[in-house]
Amino acid sequence: MKNGIKKVLVVGASAKEYALAKKIISYGCEVFVAPGNSIIAEIAKCADIREDNVEELLAFAVKNSIDLTVVSSEIAIKNNISELFQANEQLIFAPTAKSSEFALSRAAAKRFLYKLRIPTPRFAIFDKPQFAVDYLKNAVMPQVIRTDENSFNRDRLVCATFSSAKTFVDDLFVRNASRVVLEDYVFGHEFTVYVVTDGYNALSLAVVANYKFMENGEGGILTDGIGAFTPDYKVSKDVENSIMANVVEPVLSALQKKDIPYLGILGVNCVLKDDGDYVVLDFKPFLSDFDCEAVLNLVDENLLNLFHACAIGSFADDYENINVSDNASVSCVLSSRTGGNVINGLDLIDSDITHFPVHKNEYLEYETIEGKTLVLTKTAKTLSRARKYLYEDIEQINFDGKKYRTDICMQVENF
Repeated sequence: MKNGIKKVLVVGASAKEYALAKKIISYGCEVFVAPGNSIIAEIAKCADIREDNVEELLAFAVKNSIDLTVVSSEIAIKNNISELFQANEQLIFAPTAKSSEFALSRAAAKRFLYKLRIPTPRFAIFDKPQFAVDYLKNAVMPQVIRTDENSFNRDRLVCATFSSAKTFVDDLFVRNASRVVLEDYVFGHEFTVYVVTDGYNALSLAVVANYKFMENGEGGILTDGIGAFTPDYKVSKDVENSIMANVVEPVLSALQKKDIPYLGILGVNCVLKDDGDYVVLDFKPFLSDFDCEAVLNLVDENLLNLFHACAIGSFADDYENINVSDNASVSCVLSSRTGGNVINGLDLIDSDITHFPVHKNEYLEYETIEGKTLVLTKTAKTLSRARKYLYEDIEQINFDGKKYRTDICMQVENF
């Protein structure tokens, strides 16, 4: 291999780590995942180390002569694994806690966007319920109400009335939310622009269409992601270039001036409005669980060469662009209303499967967990073909309480 990397440590334990480990294994590397889970353990070696125990992760990397550590876990990033590894001369592809604060905290993201004068929906941040309720009395509905940090729970809701908004705000504070972020709901097409950056230069990796609501037609509970497709034909090259020039570059420049450059993958979550303009909602410090496989399937570069170049500072010299195939990918999350149900049909499908922390029972059968259970991804020459084959495979998978959206990429015809 060009970079000489033979051993890689991936930090995380969810669907995106499964997809990432599988991709890296295809390069012929020995892959360790910490903490991993029982499903990841089927394809890689797992180390039973918590994501927040960065000192033990460092000791593991040193002891096992890890050549490169790739961090997709928000918990590990928040606990400043990057700075610790860098201080101990261990190559790592991940942002520091300080540089990624705006991607981990919704309140920090909103303040950052406002300071840089980047278009974002009208918002307010509160740490006391009464002040939030007072604001809601005169707010434009619908309002998006979210906790400051992602709890991977029911931490967000779109409220169409003052009554429902007040009830949800009160509920979040009862559940010990430290802060809530309120913002005007913007109607339009939601998408993410992902970039790879060494903190000084950035290259576009993918533009992904997002599906965040649980029900067809953008109804039901607002989630952190329930489906995706890429490339996103609804987002023009002009819009993508505008985001690179007017969002990504100012963000990286501001962090450079603070002497905290951001190294890693950065996702810019946006809404394309009906008038063709866009607003930025927030940021992600890595690929998301629901779109990771879709993006990775289209990357024609060796990811380890790419990540290694960022980590050692040769990114600008080595890359003018990131090569991606002309294929298309569609992903759909399959959820379960309850846990412990046997999943049938996995051996009948051709789509890529990435797992949330499901497990096998004593009969070696996969069982569901309550909530998001699987991500199915199909890659083909066109979006329409990928969508067709994806939903054919979804019909082959059966378990009690299966739930998924049937309208992902529905409008596509000739793409």
